[in-house]
Amino acid sequence: MTASVGPALSSTGGKSFLPSIDETSSTSKSIRELNGDAAVIRAQAGDLHSTSTSLHHRTRDYALSLSRNDWGRKSPADLLAHLSELGFAWRDIARMIGVSVPAIQKWRRGERITGDNRARLTQLLAVLEMVTDEYLISDPASWFEMPIVDGVAVTPIDLYVAGSVELLLDWASHHEVDPTVVLDKFDADWRQTHVDENFETFVAEDGALSIRPRH
Repeated sequence: MTASVGPALSSTGGKSFLPSIDETSSTSKSIRELNGDAAVIRAQAGDLHSTSTSLHHRTRDYALSLSRNDWGRKSPADLLAHLSELGFAWRDIARMIGVSVPAIQKWRRGERITGDNRARLTQLLAVLEMVTDEYLISDPASWFEMPIVDGVAVTPIDLYVAGSVELLLDWASHHEVDPTVVLDKFDADWRQTHVDENFETFVAEDGALSIRPRH
């Protein structure tokens, strides 16, 4: 006699533990639909984040332009006096504007300044006004000198000098809260090029490059 082949039976009720074909197809279809919905939501969230970030930056740029116009009504000597009152060293002011310290001293005495340099000077004041008034950073001079990550020789001054003003303001406003992301955007090789001598670069357990104090 040939044994018949039938569905797997339980030892208690004679019913199969395995779902029927219809149940399996239904479940698989539901998972596929959920995965598809999740993908759509992720795409929409990404688009919304991109749009909101773009709007945020455009609004901020407009505010900076208005501030630059206001500061531009003042004399260069008054602008430099304000920067000095904020605590900035002349060497740092000169570096952020892109001129020499002797040029700064000439402007303080009322000597002629070019339109480009005047624009750079008002841009710096506009950024500082936003940092202090909107992002509530007291003592901006010391904040600009503070390393973004301990052991890494990159400060907000470096971001400003490199022309990464948006990145600097994102960091100041907490729009970007991860300091390593800020450094990655500034210089993807910062772990090799900007780590000071008291720290070392190493490969972490997850395979990513990290830094730590030297023993």
